[in-house]
Amino acid sequence: MRYVLGHAAVTVVACAGDKLAPLAAALAARAPPGADPAAVATVVVWGDVTDEALADARAATGAAVVRFSDFEASGAAGAATPPAAATPADVCTVMYTSGTTGNPKGVMITHGGLLATVAGQARGFRQIGERVGQALGPSDVMLSYLPLAHIFDRALEELFLHVGASIGYWRGRIDGVLADIGALRPTMFIGVPRVFDRVYAGVLAQLNAASPIRRAVFGLAMWHKARAMDAGVRWDHASPLADRFVFGKVKARLGGRVKLVASGSAPLAPHVERFLKVAMCCPVVQGYGLTETCGASFCAMPVPSHTGRVGGALACLHYRVESVPEMACDALATPPRGEVLVRGPPVFAGYYKDAVQTAEVLDADGWFRTGDIGELAADGSLKIVDRKKSLFKLAQGEYVSPERVEGALLASPLVDQLWVTGDSLRAAPVAIGVPAEPALRSLASRTPGAPAAKASLADLCASPAVVAAALAELTAGGKAAGLRAFELPRALLLDPAPWTVETGLATPTFKLKRPQLRQKYGGAIQDLYRGVDRAAPPTKGL
Repeated sequence: MRYVLGHAAVTVVACAGDKLAPLAAALAARAPPGADPAAVATVVVWGDVTDEALADARAATGAAVVRFSDFEASGAAGAATPPAAATPADVCTVMYTSGTTGNPKGVMITHGGLLATVAGQARGFRQIGERVGQALGPSDVMLSYLPLAHIFDRALEELFLHVGASIGYWRGRIDGVLADIGALRPTMFIGVPRVFDRVYAGVLAQLNAASPIRRAVFGLAMWHKARAMDAGVRWDHASPLADRFVFGKVKARLGGRVKLVASGSAPLAPHVERFLKVAMCCPVVQGYGLTETCGASFCAMPVPSHTGRVGGALACLHYRVESVPEMACDALATPPRGEVLVRGPPVFAGYYKDAVQTAEVLDADGWFRTGDIGELAADGSLKIVDRKKSLFKLAQGEYVSPERVEGALLASPLVDQLWVTGDSLRAAPVAIGVPAEPALRSLASRTPGAPAAKASLADLCASPAVVAAALAELTAGGKAAGLRAFELPRALLLDPAPWTVETGLATPTFKLKRPQLRQKYGGAIQDLYRGVDRAAPPTKGL
């Protein structure tokens, strides 16, 4: 936050009362390396806040800190300022990336880019509606729980305003999101993989606690409906009895009215996508885009051939793939595979105050290099298969995609978050994870040498027996998912503290901040590798 306020030369900030203290602390703190000094002159506060808190913030920041009601009154007392004329090429918003690999970059989104994105999304949803017999209109409702500073939510909210639909805003606490969903009962649920992983894990935990008969009935219903859907039968005709008696309870977790589920920000794990398509009793599609492409750039159709894919580009975009020889990606192969390049009105105008990084990703012809590796199907739909910059090389010369490994291992209910990393001097990666407490306790109860049942979560995470059992279970899952031997983590560390935006280790859409994780766990990584060395069999002499 401190970096963005200085870099963008922000002069006015509006914040909720419970955010005033951390905002004041950030403004009062010394600017981080490479950051511009803060220029905030006015802070407008809404919600409950005491006079003492306002005075403390004024003293800490030197800014004018005022209540929203007073700000409104001062505006009403003055002369109205006419709006400035704007053209499609003018900058509408400087939206900062989440900063997963360094300082956030200010993405300059134009008025024309945002309007083109809304028009493209509207056409995409019309195409979906034509296939499933339902249109997006004024009666629809979405829940907004991603920050407006994230382009995925921002672009979709603009679309909902365009069609006259309604937007409900969550209370701002993750522990209340299910209650918010129940109160709002949205008709469209927009989410990111981390949220859907939680839905899947919750249902799985309930199944594991259920009787063998209930588990068998659920498994049979999943198999029967999935087989029908794979054969091309619509979701609502594939198994009406299963929908009524089995899957209706799953759908109720999202309010009971959802008629479309859309996931973006990162690829869904295949097992989670399959579960959602069967159990949500409505179409489930994936989309793809970046802040630099104004969010929603690709959207799948609710057809079997688009499972695991993000579909085709919006009508306002061109796209292609470019060969990446070092990753064995050939744009002329069958199927074509390479880095995804995008061009069109939604593409950003450049990074604010950063011509060097702009030139690295945006060429003179307007093609933007996404850094993502994609594979094209015969129908032109796109599948995101890798991330160009996240690969790391092992000692034997093999490349490892951490996202691929993490996605496979996160199919286990044991971990809520997982980070896989490696070293070019080592022959295998290691992993650090945040456990799912109920699943870890269940594993510990079956593990010889584990702490007592009443042990704290921290004690379980520190138990060598529990960690070894967890690593064995993750390894088995990785093998079942098709990971190669050199991709499987050789050692594991469990940390009971979740990685959040507040700790600086995750973005608002739950993506990992890998450089920050490496900085935090640098010593622990070396300890893990020393443990691997100790466990390795001695090398025989010649």
